[in-house]
Amino acid sequence: MLASGTPNFLSAYPVHTVAEGAVLLRRGARPTQAVFLESGRVVLGLAVATAPGDAGPSSVLEHQLGVVQGPCWLEVNAAVLGLPSAVDGLAESQVQLRWVPIDEFQAQLTQSAQWTRSVLTDMARAYRRQAELAVSRLAKDAEARFAEWLLSQAQSSHMGVMAVRLQQRKRLIAAQLGIAPETLSRVLRHLRERSLISGSGRVLNLVDPKGLRSLAGV
Repeated sequence: MLASGTPNFLSAYPVHTVAEGAVLLRRGARPTQAVFLESGRVVLGLAVATAPGDAGPSSVLEHQLGVVQGPCWLEVNAAVLGLPSAVDGLAESQVQLRWVPIDEFQAQLTQSAQWTRSVLTDMARAYRRQAELAVSRLAKDAEARFAEWLLSQAQSSHMGVMAVRLQQRKRLIAAQLGIAPETLSRVLRHLRERSLISGSGRVLNLVDPKGLRSLAGV
């Protein structure tokens, strides 16, 4: 059964379930298949391998450039242009994918208007997301960027409290935001002093979500 938002013409290609943390794209690798993200979230950016023996995924993103949510084509520009992937892609959650052999993908582009429209729409959305991210980083200061990041990552607990579990080292989070680790430490201290967040371990509680939204300008 097709998920809502999945084009009907993809029904010929089976769904594959992939675990959280799996590497789905490797920067510089030429794709042999076009990837349709049926459901789940994938983070895009520049990855580094973790040290042997470290718990968790084998790679982590040192610089995050964006997040995509299915259903959509994943880094489809590489398949369209026949070029290597420009970014690494890691599953941020369990994901479901459909893989289309690159020769079949290319053939469908020339034969199916519906297929072409689907690909063009996702390429336009990806370009828009990247443009908005670039503008956000240029226009907002460090505190605003981090407040926006907190709001995008927050989840509600069973007690109804919004919180963010820090699953990456602070230096990696700082790199995603385009700031220095020392700046991130300063921002954390300021937000705690203003009673916008609390917590000093792996979990940050969003004490004042409305205040964070105002700070982030969203």
